Amino acid sequence: MKIRNLDDAKKIIKELENEIAVLKAENEKLRNRNLGGRKKHDNTWMAAYNDFVVKYEKGMTIMEIVAEGEISRRTAYRYLAYYRDLQNKNE
Repeated sequence: MKIRNLDDAKKIIKELENEIAVLKAENEKLRNRNLGGRKKHDNTWMAAYNDFVVKYEKGMTIMEIVAEGEISRRTAYRYLAYYRDLQNKNE
């Protein structure tokens, strides 16, 4: 739309303000949405992680822990990364 006079400019500004209001409302809705899924470090996560730490500190390998069937190999490596991160922070 070509701006020919002040009224055209005001009309475009009003349209843009309305568009901004719609986008802000959509943005707020997206910010407040429930992402679902397990929340990291909830009680179940901490219990499984603590079991992993006990076994790992007793000298069990990752594959031995996984072979017990309580956690997947990927989860075991995630726990190991988290464990090492905590160890590095405590040093």
